[in-house]
Amino acid sequence: MAKRGKAPKGRKITLNVAKNCIKITFDGRKRLDLSKMGITTFPKCILRLNDVDELDLSRNLIRKIPDSISKFQNLRWLDLHSNYIDKLPESIGQMTTLLYLNVSNNRLTTNGLPVELNQLKNIRTVNLGLNHLDSVPPTLDALKELHEVALHDNLLSSIPNSISKLPKLKKLNVKRNPFPKAEESDMFIDSIRRLDKLYLVEEKDLCWSCLRKCQQAREKLNKIKSMATAGPRRAVFSTLASPNSMAKESQEEWRIRSTSP
Repeated sequence: MAKRGKAPKGRKITLNVAKNCIKITFDGRKRLDLSKMGITTFPKCILRLNDVDELDLSRNLIRKIPDSISKFQNLRWLDLHSNYIDKLPESIGQMTTLLYLNVSNNRLTTNGLPVELNQLKNIRTVNLGLNHLDSVPPTLDALKELHEVALHDNLLSSIPNSISKLPKLKKLNVKRNPFPKAEESDMFIDSIRRLDKLYLVEEKDLCWSCLRKCQQAREKLNKIKSMATAGPRRAVFSTLASPNSMAKESQEEWRIRSTSP
């Protein structure tokens, strides 16, 4: 009987290979780009390059992120999207310089997100889309600097009111989640859920017919609100200019904007 062949091993990353993958970004940051390299295990050798500002391990075959990732004490930008990660290490809470974290398109569950995420007090952008989250991580409530949160394509049935109280939140993407379907008066009408569907403009920029349509839509929305159970006052994000979209293949523009002081 023929022996079963071994599973193919991922590409081995040496220190020299990693050094050659360091790039200088448009805004002068040192970025270690190891994306799309067929890596199956976190390469320990890159811990010797822990002075980089940005680390991209996206679109690989990585299943586990070790606690030692916290040695990247200067890291502002961490991209782990499109791997096979089902749990983040508790030590990620020690990476307090992080401004951007993308762990979308993995196998994360709500239990796989450590409480220590609430220590990322400076983080502005978190992408948790395309995972297996069945509830919004309560740790997000503590991240008062958050500007953008992506929770699309998960297993969420509701969004807690606490999300609307994040003082700097501008964009929230919760598309394609199994929210309950009900009659209009019983709809889940939290304003945050509708953010990615709104285009906010000034009245002076609209023609008369468009303005009237907007006014009618507003009247309808107010009617729905009046039929719903009264709740705490929700935040209104007046600076939202356009709806959210799925992550692009190139995230350079988002990266620069998210990490700018």
